[in-house]
Amino acid sequence: GQTNLKSPQDIQVYVVNTNFTLRWKYTGNDTNVTFSAEYRFEDFMTNGTEWKELPGCQKVTHLECDFSSAITEYYDKHHVRLRAERMEEVSPWSSIFEMTPYDIAQISAPGIELQSINGVIKIKVSPPEANQVRKMWIDDLSFKYNLVIWENSSNAELRNQSIFPTDIIDGLAPDTTYCLKVQATYPWEDKEGLFSPVHCVKTTRKANVLFCATNVSVLALNMKFHLHWNNRYKQHVSYNVQYLIGYLKKSYDDYSTKWRNVLECENITDTQCNFSSIITTASGIFYLRVQAMNEYNKSCLSNEVKVDPLVTNEIGPPGVKVDISDVLLHIQIYPPGGSESEVMSNHYDLSYRVLYWKNSSNNEEEIKMKEIKQTIGTISDLTPSTLYCVKVQAFSKAYNKSSHFSKEECIKTPGGRKSLGIVMPLGVKLLTLQEPLQVSQVKKYLQHGLMASQTYNKIKYVFFPSCQPPLTIEGFGGQLFDIPFLSTTEEPIENCSIIETIMTEELNQIDFKDYKHSKQSSRDSGNYSNDDDTSGSKVSEETLEKETV
Repeated sequence: GQTNLKSPQDIQVYVVNTNFTLRWKYTGNDTNVTFSAEYRFEDFMTNGTEWKELPGCQKVTHLECDFSSAITEYYDKHHVRLRAERMEEVSPWSSIFEMTPYDIAQISAPGIELQSINGVIKIKVSPPEANQVRKMWIDDLSFKYNLVIWENSSNAELRNQSIFPTDIIDGLAPDTTYCLKVQATYPWEDKEGLFSPVHCVKTTRKANVLFCATNVSVLALNMKFHLHWNNRYKQHVSYNVQYLIGYLKKSYDDYSTKWRNVLECENITDTQCNFSSIITTASGIFYLRVQAMNEYNKSCLSNEVKVDPLVTNEIGPPGVKVDISDVLLHIQIYPPGGSESEVMSNHYDLSYRVLYWKNSSNNEEEIKMKEIKQTIGTISDLTPSTLYCVKVQAFSKAYNKSSHFSKEECIKTPGGRKSLGIVMPLGVKLLTLQEPLQVSQVKKYLQHGLMASQTYNKIKYVFFPSCQPPLTIEGFGGQLFDIPFLSTTEEPIENCSIIETIMTEELNQIDFKDYKHSKQSSRDSGNYSNDDDTSGSKVSEETLEKETV
C-alpha cells in the first residue's frame, strides 16, 4: 500500500468541437513515471457507470493526452481521474474532474477563402466543423461570423463587421494590402469561437462604369416601399430592380443565381420604383440592387441595400376627427395608411399621443397631452364657448418609431346655457338644443316630424343618463340606425321619452337598458306626419345640427 509517488494536480479538460484533450501538472521528481486515466459518465438510464480506462490516456509519458475517440455522448455528465504509475507502484487517484462536454466545448476557427476583384474583397467562409462526421454543433446555419479587418500598416485601425458565409467587403482603398481574420459565434448558446489564422490580400482599382446606378436607397412610408437611385449617364440606360430573399444569404451555397427581378420594375427608365409587391411578409429580410443596361446591352450591378420591412418603414401621421357633446370633447383617430390603415394596425402595436389646447390669444395657454391605445378618446373639464384644437401622433414603442403629428383639428365648445336633448322614437341620433325653450317651442319641434304629433302629450317622466352614450349618438359616426319611418297607418301610440339635461360640472349618462326599452316599445307605434309642409322640420334640424357642432 504505501507509495512515494505523488498524485497529478490541476486536472483540466479542453474541448474544441469534438476534440478532447486532458492536461495536468506533476510536481514529483520521480523518473520513469507514466500516467493513466479513468472515466465514467452519467446518463438518464443509470445514475452512473463503473470506472473504465480512458482510451488514449494509458501509460502516457507527457502531461497531456487526447481522448477524443472515447467521448460520444456530448450532453451527459462525465467524471475523469488520473494517477501516476512506475512499474508496480501507483499514486493515489487525483481529484475528480467533472464536465459536460457540450457546456465546456469551444468553437474552432472557420475556414476562409479570399478573392480581390474590382476594388472589393469577396470572402467565402466554411463552417467550423466542415466535412466532419462527428459534430458538436449540429446546425451550421446557426453560426454567425465576425470579421476583423485592417490595413497592413503600422498605425492601422481595426474594423469589425458581421458577414455572411458568402459576402463582399467593400469601402476599401484601392491598391492597398488588407489583413483579416474571422470568428464564428453561436448566438443561441452565447458562445464565441476561435479566430481563423490571419490572411492578407491586396485590393484592385474599381472600374468606373458611368451607367451604373449609384446612391441606391429605400424610402418607405405606411408599408409602401420605393427604391431610389442616381443616374450619371447621359445616354440611354434602362434598369431592372432585383431582389433576394434574406435567408438565402445564410446559406453556404452560391446564391448568385437566386436574384429575381421585381416585375413592376423591369426594363424601366425612371430612377425610382415601387417594390411593395415583393414584401409578402413583414418579418423577413430582403436585399435589393439595381441592374443598369446601356445601349450596347452591357450591364452593371449597383451596391445592395438591406430592407427589414418593419424597421425600414416609417409611420405616417394618423387621421383625426373631433366633435363636441356638452362637456366632452370626442376624438376619433384613424390609423396611419388611409384606406389601407389595417396594414399598419396589423404590423405595429400602435399607441397615440394626443395634444390639445385652447386656441386663444393667450400665448401662455398650456398644451396638454394624453397617451392612449384606443382610436377613440374623450377629454373632459372643458371651458364653455372656447375653441379647442387637437393634433395626434402615432408611435410604436417596440420599434422606437413615431409619426409626424396630424393636421390640427379645432372645434368650439357650446355656451354654458340650458340644453335639451331629444331622443327620436326609432333611435335617431340625439339632438341637443343650446337655447332656452318654452313648452310651445318643444311642441313645435315635435309637431314638425321630430316625433309623432301626439308624443309630447304622452311624456310621463324625465330621466338622467347613467352611462356615456356611444359616439355615434353624439354625432361622431352619423346616424346610429338607418331605419325608415314607419307607415302612416293608425296604430296605438306608446310612450316615448324626452331627455332634459342641465349643463353641470359632471356629465350624467344614459342608461342603455331604458334606451333599449324605449326603442323596442316604439317599434310598432307612432304616427308620423307625411304632410307636404315639412320646411319647419328641416329648418329645425339644420339649426340643431349647427348649434350642436
